[in-house]
Amino acid sequence: METFPEKIPVAVFLAALMPGPTFSANTIYTETCNAVVPELDNRVIYDNGPENPPTTLILGPKFLATNLYQLSPTEDLTMATKLVRPLYLYPAEGISKKLVKIELVLLRKRYRSVRRVYIIAVESKGLTKEFQRWMIENNPPDEVEEISGSDHMVMMSKPEQLLTTLLRIANSYI
Repeated sequence: METFPEKIPVAVFLAALMPGPTFSANTIYTETCNAVVPELDNRVIYDNGPENPPTTLILGPKFLATNLYQLSPTEDLTMATKLVRPLYLYPAEGISKKLVKIELVLLRKRYRSVRRVYIIAVESKGLTKEFQRWMIENNPPDEVEEISGSDHMVMMSKPEQLLTTLLRIANSYI
């Protein structure tokens, strides 16, 4: 978004990771990986051997049901369990190397060139309300919205409320 700020009137972060110049994407990545990897029936793969950090994460059906889709319709959870794909985990130092250019050049140089709105999924267990608030406090967006009664998959658990919120945001910034 900061590469082409003239093309983006507003960025919306929906229960999403939101790095900023005061704390790095590396910090956020590390925090979320540490919270998710050992949970319930998630599986990790150690491509570099068991003495090294895991390289791949596969989210399990119990994890999806209790942390991401706990308030969503059963049909959406069922579909999600069928569509799970491996998530590749990168060592923290690898993330730092890849993102250092982005963070130093784009975030510091063009930070705040695009207005930002953060939508909190109040009942999300994928990114807890406290973690979402922590990101907001450390990297304040222009506006904060909350969708009550929504799990992490807001588009499944509260689609009408999400649509209304997105339309209001679009009308406010465009």
